[in-house]
Amino acid sequence: MSDWLETCRLCVEDVRGVLEALPTRADREPVLRRGEGGDDTTAIDQAAEDAIVARLSSALADFVLVSEEVGEQVFGAGGPTRLVVDPIDGSVNAKRGIPFFALSIAVADGPTMGDVHYAYVYDFGSGEEWTAERGAGAFLDGALLGAQAPKETVEILSFEGTTTAAIAERLAPMLDLAGRVRVMGSLALSLCHLAAGRVDGVVSLKPARSVDIAAAQLLVRECGLAIDLFEDPPFEQAPLDLGTRSRVAAAGSPQVVAQLAAALRGG
Repeated sequence: MSDWLETCRLCVEDVRGVLEALPTRADREPVLRRGEGGDDTTAIDQAAEDAIVARLSSALADFVLVSEEVGEQVFGAGGPTRLVVDPIDGSVNAKRGIPFFALSIAVADGPTMGDVHYAYVYDFGSGEEWTAERGAGAFLDGALLGAQAPKETVEILSFEGTTTAAIAERLAPMLDLAGRVRVMGSLALSLCHLAAGRVDGVVSLKPARSVDIAAAQLLVRECGLAIDLFEDPPFEQAPLDLGTRSRVAAAGSPQVVAQLAAALRGG
């Protein structure tokens, strides 16, 4: 077991404790402030991040943290190690008690998406543990992924970063590309499901932040699949910060990604 895996698993237990301490919607959804990522910081978001920051700062000496609520923070001497964390990806689901949300942690040895070398995503609904190591593959509960790939034609397309208006605007251009649409509420988990061949494409209808995708994108790429921030390429040079520069499209091949990106652009 790697040191990173053990640390990530301890973070899971910390967040699970937060969920138990804040069991109801009334406990979880009060808005405390506007987070550094631009979204409202709710009680559950803040408590989960506080728990993870405490864990990581006690376990590690020198690193840079990028997290949805606190923004970018230097611990110790900083250095090349960068941890990109979304304490609860799918926070609307978490607030409402819908069991489809995740802890996402990416470990990088530099400031860009291509520098991510370890990924961890934990689904608090299913209990599934998704991991990847650069050059060593992607895994679900320790079993190597890749044997079951997404279909070449998109039977199931996952929409993320959604509002009703955004879905209505972008659904028609997808009619010739996708047979069915799923709107599940966690971009990190939808990308993990793509890596497992459970869905055939994933698109975000609003610009994605690195905290949303930094971990899951490594699973996608380690499975030999395609992912693109098509409005601000190249993907590997995307900064690991809280900027929102591009929507994301991912699928089994660059050709399908290009088709999805064109549909998102409107043709």
